[in-house]
Amino acid sequence: MAFLFTLYPQSLICNSPLYLSLSLSLSLSPSESSMAAIPQPSQPSPTQISKMTYIKKVAESPGLTSVPSSYAFTLSPNDQAVSEGPEDSIPIIDFSLLTSGTPDQRSQLIQELGQACKDWGFFKLINHGVPESLIEATIEGIRGFFNLTDEEKREFEGKNLLDPIRCGTSFNTSTEQVFYWRDYLKVVVHPEFHFPDKPAGFSELSLEYCKRTRGVARELLKAISESLGLEPFYIEKVMNLDKSFQMFAANFYPPCPQPELAMGLPPHSDHGLLSLVTHNGIGGFQLQHNGMWVNVNAIPNSFLVNIADQLEILSNGKYKSILHRAVVNKKVTRISLVMTNGPSLDKIVNPAPELVNNGIDQPAYHGITYKEYFQCQQSNSLDGKGNLDRIRI
Repeated sequence: MAFLFTLYPQSLICNSPLYLSLSLSLSLSPSESSMAAIPQPSQPSPTQISKMTYIKKVAESPGLTSVPSSYAFTLSPNDQAVSEGPEDSIPIIDFSLLTSGTPDQRSQLIQELGQACKDWGFFKLINHGVPESLIEATIEGIRGFFNLTDEEKREFEGKNLLDPIRCGTSFNTSTEQVFYWRDYLKVVVHPEFHFPDKPAGFSELSLEYCKRTRGVARELLKAISESLGLEPFYIEKVMNLDKSFQMFAANFYPPCPQPELAMGLPPHSDHGLLSLVTHNGIGGFQLQHNGMWVNVNAIPNSFLVNIADQLEILSNGKYKSILHRAVVNKKVTRISLVMTNGPSLDKIVNPAPELVNNGIDQPAYHGITYKEYFQCQQSNSLDGKGNLDRIRI
């Protein structure tokens, strides 16, 4: 079957009922064509923004003993089931062997990295070279930001998805009926660095952290290129990583009186290529593996690294982005920091021709610019891998 792709102009995608148009030499059935549909994006109105209540303020309400109805979810048994098995089988990748190991050690590690991406879509990264003191100081800077007054934080709320600094609560309050037990700070830090000017010193600290983690991500993507049978700089060149879109996404999950009824974040995959996650030592990260939820506890001074949607597209599904979620607890605040590393926003991401032009595999995804993909995910409710599912062929 011959495939002909039609990519609409960027300005039409998220304002149209069609996410993407696929023209085939044969007509699509109604069920096939419906895969291209995407909900209309909505932006919070100024009124909604002004009325937004941070979850930190809710959690600190005097005498709070139950979850307010606007934050209470009804979870199915499958949603609540968590694997009782050990997490020992989660892959661990020693970054130092990529950068300073022998050729044989590096070759072996690239094989292990490829297997981790294929089997788990996730791994723990050790010996990454980012100073532990810098990680800890950045986490404390995040704590300081969320401890600002509501009035100070509202200076950074933003009104549009591509505003370089956005502070808020839940995920997208304009589309949600029930809210998540989470406040957030999202900042675009590359290709241009932006950052709040409060608290004092937070911006300078974060600039160094972002540079360091971006370097780690680029080294990992070189090795992932090789594990796919591509040349080392393939992803770097094709995705124009010199102008990569990097986002600093900090999450604040305060104690919850009924954690079994609330959600930090629902099951979702990330929009970029690779995400590097760290936190303040409090558990709450769960990933889905073989149909079960697995609790993930970080090794001290390590990163949790997960494959994201653009890498699934580029690898034509060989490496799949991982479903993960955040759960909350009754006793202590959890802070996490996700560094999302994506292509240049204007890049059209397609399956790599080298992985589909072999006479066996066919492209499994439509081409789409990263900007369009990002806007469509961020402007709707989080829905598993629904955004990615809409561009599957």
